[in-house]
Amino acid sequence: MLLGRHIISPSDLTLGEISELCDAAEKMLADTAAFAGVCRGKILAALFFEPSTRTRLSFEAAMLRLGGSVLGFADSASSSAAKGESLADTVRTVSAYADIIAMRNPKEGAALLASRYSAVPVINAGDGGHHHPTQTLTDLLTIRSLKGGFSGHTVGLCGDLKFGRTVHSLAEALSRYPGNRFVLVSPKELAIPEYITQGVFAKTGTAFAECEKLEDVIGDLDILYMTRVQRERFFNEQDYVRLKDSYILDREKMKGAKPDMIVLHPLPRVNEIAPEVDSDARAAYFAQARYGMFTRMALIAKLTGVL
Repeated sequence: MLLGRHIISPSDLTLGEISELCDAAEKMLADTAAFAGVCRGKILAALFFEPSTRTRLSFEAAMLRLGGSVLGFADSASSSAAKGESLADTVRTVSAYADIIAMRNPKEGAALLASRYSAVPVINAGDGGHHHPTQTLTDLLTIRSLKGGFSGHTVGLCGDLKFGRTVHSLAEALSRYPGNRFVLVSPKELAIPEYITQGVFAKTGTAFAECEKLEDVIGDLDILYMTRVQRERFFNEQDYVRLKDSYILDREKMKGAKPDMIVLHPLPRVNEIAPEVDSDARAAYFAQARYGMFTRMALIAKLTGVL
């Protein structure tokens, strides 16, 4: 039962609840009109303390498609936080106006703090480098829809694996399912943290390998999850120049991939996927963004108890 729950990290959901949410999202995808009024009279508060395009707009679109309303802000400068109001007081106030809150905040742990003061469910829409559970649900729905299930995949995580909250959350989520194996492709400077390799992979017995060149392993992958290699993370410009082109997915690299591999990306992209890849049938990242709206529709409907 998801009614009234806070969703702060992917681990807040059981495997059964993840399947339940994916089932609901797929029904909404198949017949969106059938759910057009289920949240009539409900209000979503979208509290975005840092910039967002896809996540914020997909939450808003999700609630509007369900027949509900949206209030909130897209910039902390336009909220009372700019006057020094505490997050606790903001959440206490907003939860008196809304039936559910979606919040993004640059500070790790902000969503958990908000959940302790909110009178309504809080959905974490990203808290610094910690968690982004609805992106993980989006990724899982995309994988199930395009690859037939959550288990038995070889998953390549490529790019910034040190700071990327989306890859941390996805690694944690997929490690809960049997038969998944990870290939971690990154420069040493941006390798995945030990709390994932030791605290997640080792704990669950999930196999993984690390390498620095995508072209060496792309042929083994069922799923390739791309992220941006960020120049600002390097102390040495020469190291960045040496490595940056290794993490740009282009038509030439795609030639080495399986015919049924899918390419995912949480977006926004900069130059890590060449536009020429967009026309490849294996490029699933814009479909992934669409799945995100239906994932959030399902989650809103379940947490507010209308489904």
